[in-house]
Amino acid sequence: MLLHGNAKLGLAGRASLVRSIEGGVSIREAARRHGVSPATACTWWHRWRDASPSERATLACLFDRSSRPRSCPRMLSAAEQERICEVRRKTGWGPRQLAGRVGHPHATISKTLRRNGCSRRERTPREPANRYEWPCPGDLLHMDSSSYARFDRPGHALTGDRSKTSAEVRATVGYDYAHAVVDDHTRLAYVELLPDERADTVVAFTQRALGFFETHGIQARRLMTDNAWCYTHSRELRRLLTDRGIKHLTTRPYRPRTNGKVERFHQTMAREWAYGIRYRNSTARHHALPHWLNYYNQQRPHSSLGDRPPISRVHNLCRQDT
Repeated sequence: MLLHGNAKLGLAGRASLVRSIEGGVSIREAARRHGVSPATACTWWHRWRDASPSERATLACLFDRSSRPRSCPRMLSAAEQERICEVRRKTGWGPRQLAGRVGHPHATISKTLRRNGCSRRERTPREPANRYEWPCPGDLLHMDSSSYARFDRPGHALTGDRSKTSAEVRATVGYDYAHAVVDDHTRLAYVELLPDERADTVVAFTQRALGFFETHGIQARRLMTDNAWCYTHSRELRRLLTDRGIKHLTTRPYRPRTNGKVERFHQTMAREWAYGIRYRNSTARHHALPHWLNYYNQQRPHSSLGDRPPISRVHNLCRQDT
């Protein structure tokens, strides 16, 4: 510790204090001039007087000292602390469970675990990032959906008002489902806000999404989804993809990172569109989606594209140099 954040005097003020006392000013008068108590002035004067010449030259004697005690007679021995940590590593128990096993109060065990760096379990090492990008637009499309609760007025997250009328409590406003498709190479996105996630809704949305990409010169070859029922058990979706010669890929269960580009797109959309602006109601939010999506595709810098928008890669396609 060098200087306490709430210290009345800084290093220069303390040096001025002790030098004024050294010059003949009384401790009480020096304390008054520097706006501290006589006891504080006396403390700094005694530390200055008892310091070595090197400490005075560097002003090291005027730094704050740690309030930590030099010794703690009641601290458990190193062997006993190691025994507690060993039981913790073997069982994974918390302080209260360990108290019955090792015979010490749980507060003592908690401090021991914290002191030895084993109060929390070690996190499982994360797998290294497996980044990939298909070479051509349309080689792979990512598809997924996300839900957003409808509302009739802004919620407490924005207003801080948690009160509700009885009519609002009884009302069931439901959810909107944002279905999104993102091209792996260009990051061009297509989104619609729909009332459900039923198979027929997904099939109709997929048809419109494929049409959107075709208008930009992108012919889909593969489509990746998770293992939701509406994706894996829909005969109509299977027939649609087969007729268009599109291969359907699914992610490994409980591994959303495989479909990470559309998952990341949903995060961006939630932060910037859904929750980044205060809307009067969910209808106003719905109306704002096309404008935000156009901004995302046409203007918003994308870090993985060298801070260029997705449309910049679409313009490099054949017959799209505009």
